[in-house]
Amino acid sequence: MNVYKLLKLNRKVKSHRIKFLGLYLLHTFNKRYLAVNLDPVLACNLRCKMCYFTDADYVKTLKGQFKEDELEQVAKTIFKRALKLQIGCGTEPTLYKDLVKVVALGKQYHVPYISITTNANLLDEEKIEALLKAGLNEFTISLHGVHKESYESFMKKASYEKFHAAFQAFEKLKKHYKFKVRINYTFNKDNFYELADFFEHFNGESFDILQIRPIQKIGNTEYNDFDLESLRADYPRIINQIKTSCKANNITLLASETIPNHDQVNNSSFIFDYTFCYISPQKFWHEGFNWRQESFNAYSKKIGWSRLLFKNIFKSKTELKSLSNRLNYEIEFN
Repeated sequence: MNVYKLLKLNRKVKSHRIKFLGLYLLHTFNKRYLAVNLDPVLACNLRCKMCYFTDADYVKTLKGQFKEDELEQVAKTIFKRALKLQIGCGTEPTLYKDLVKVVALGKQYHVPYISITTNANLLDEEKIEALLKAGLNEFTISLHGVHKESYESFMKKASYEKFHAAFQAFEKLKKHYKFKVRINYTFNKDNFYELADFFEHFNGESFDILQIRPIQKIGNTEYNDFDLESLRADYPRIINQIKTSCKANNITLLASETIPNHDQVNNSSFIFDYTFCYISPQKFWHEGFNWRQESFNAYSKKIGWSRLLFKNIFKSKTELKSLSNRLNYEIEFN
């Protein structure tokens, strides 16, 4: 399954009514439509300046990890409805000792696409290969700086050398396994311009997708300058330069043509909250879901989920605008 073609299709279908009709039918006939985002452990080895892990008070609230029997129950409860399983949503999944088992459970329940979001500092060739053998389809790698100085400044406690060692392993293993590597680059006004040097530091043979996304407020973060207006005039030039390099290296680029305005409505995002399913030791989809004893179908029926999806077919975009500005990028296929 190519999730990026699905994202592109989502953007091409302009009618939110058709999208909600599709979700309603998929839900009614017990088909897969959820993007399950699973944090198996609530911890991180880094303290990135643009992340809420630099908020000591908030970090104190993040405790817990799934036990083996709980993990198996999670899979039993929700994986049959997962179109995609993303392991690591707001924390670092490579800290979880049974990470390979999470991937294996995804394959056991025939989840079409399984990815891991990680800072890559705890990965080496052996660990990467074990995850691939278990059935992993994609590594999504967080990056906040192209140059060593900015990388280690924004991603505190990280090693630029360890990061690149992981990419060397990716390049080597790509000769033996079919998988994708996606880089998520979060930019601000202090790390944006070094994107022009991106392909001087990263080999196009080691990754497949590059996403460039603007900084967003996600809590009380150490770095809190969210003003990108000084970049607006230069942004198209840098992005076009990257687009050219991506085409030359057969890389899929996910980036907006311009810096999105804060009040910009993205019509592709209306269904986001109806497909997004977040799971952690502290939360399971919607509040009140007794997932250890209650099935997904039983709880959905109790909260009127099918009825809600059906009603959204007839709602206006104005009524659904609270779900705007989610997918703030275009997808360039080569």
